[in-house]
Amino acid sequence: MRIQLSEHFDYKKLIRFTLPTIIMMIFSLIYGVIDGAFVSNGVGSDAFAAVNLIMPVLMILGSIGYMIGTGR
Repeated sequence: MRIQLSEHFDYKKLIRFTLPTIIMMIFSLIYGVIDGAFVSNGVGSDAFAAVNLIMPVLMILGSIGYMIGTGR
């Protein structure tokens, strides 16, 4: 989909343009929750704390990747 600045930009085009990024972010968050549940139940609280410490770094890197990937 190519969007020109001279075109009329309505909500349908906005949703169509941003929906893939929103879906990827939702799946990434679900992955983080499920990963935390398995780590806390399987390994223990120390490993769960380690996952919670590194998760913001992974989210920042992922959001930069999403911006570059969907920027076309």
